[in-house]
Amino acid sequence: MKLRGTLGGLNLLLEPGDTAGSVAQALAARQEMLASQVTVEIEGDASPEALETALTSIRLAGGTVGRIRAPRVTVNAAQAAPVVVNARTVIVPHGVRAGFRGEYAGSVIVLGDVNPGAELVAGGDVIVVGALRGVAHAGTDGNLDAIVWARPIASTQIRIGDAVARAPEGSSLSNMRRAEGTPVAEIARLQDGQIVIDVQK
Repeated sequence: MKLRGTLGGLNLLLEPGDTAGSVAQALAARQEMLASQVTVEIEGDASPEALETALTSIRLAGGTVGRIRAPRVTVNAAQAAPVVVNARTVIVPHGVRAGFRGEYAGSVIVLGDVNPGAELVAGGDVIVVGALRGVAHAGTDGNLDAIVWARPIASTQIRIGDAVARAPEGSSLSNMRRAEGTPVAEIARLQDGQIVIDVQK
């Protein structure tokens, strides 16, 4: 992680080796600096937990996130500007609404909520910085190490590879609400051929 001052505020660069713990520790000593406008840059396959930690640290310090971007950006204006980080990762810089269907050869990171009626299909991971209430299908290319990560996972259905997990019978999205206070991050992964969802601490 690198943090430097610019004329417009701060620039924070997240690198592939950064973890949630290393980012939290580095930013804890720089709380006063974060109380400004911060541009967050993502280099390569940065950890979703590291990104979430950085965004939370900025907000708690009273700062604002001006932009989130990646080096060598390509913009596809026809689809509300998803940002291509590399051949494997796409960043959607906003939440997605009902009716949206995104298909990605690699991983996808959504910087917002995925609402009911939206669908994300990815060959790699599906990372949602907000709540996942739509359908997510990770690992469509046979990647059994793919994950679904959101805060929280409140979807009627998620898939990883050929495995499917559905919400319990009789439940509905209306009673799957966020926990009080800070939403809890959850991660879904395959374990012995079944999808297991764990709370991230």
